[in-house]
Amino acid sequence: MKIYTRKGDKGTTGLFGGKRVDKDDVRVECIGTLDEVNSTIGLLRVKLGSEHEWQANLHKIQKDMMDMMSHLARPSDTKKVNTNPMPEDGAEFCENWIDELESKMTSPSDYFLLPGGNEISALCHMVRTQMRRGERSLTSLIKTDEVHEAIPAYINRLSDLFFTLARAEMDKAGVAEEKWQLFLYKRFKDKA
Repeated sequence: MKIYTRKGDKGTTGLFGGKRVDKDDVRVECIGTLDEVNSTIGLLRVKLGSEHEWQANLHKIQKDMMDMMSHLARPSDTKKVNTNPMPEDGAEFCENWIDELESKMTSPSDYFLLPGGNEISALCHMVRTQMRRGERSLTSLIKTDEVHEAIPAYINRLSDLFFTLARAEMDKAGVAEEKWQLFLYKRFKDKA
């Protein structure tokens, strides 16, 4: 089977179930952004090396991303059933990993940070910002069609996770965070 079909030469693409839409359709934009995120996670995994302690969890996230994208590619009025699993435990998985990472760090997360520090931390911030863009596209999609509630919760938590992974990498490497300013809720709490 050839990789090219020529069906998209005029600016359309197929969705799960066979419906064709423009390549700039909100659904396609959302899936495309999440695909970009998944590719950047792949780059992060390569940079970490195969024996790194994060590999298994990042691999799970990549597989879950593929499953979520397949579900997002299926309009709710499509009769064909998507048999790929729905990662309903995604948000909880992220929360557990965040809690584990934070318990090992030497300082709490109280500040907005300037992304960078070292290559791994910077890549984690790239994933975080791409994930936020994906979340914005997902919000637009939700306004047009039903989306399983596990997907937006997982996507939201993933950006929090990659912020924490960036911090954990900096902490482990002994690289000081470049702080911008205190989180808003911390500023109001300190004034009270």
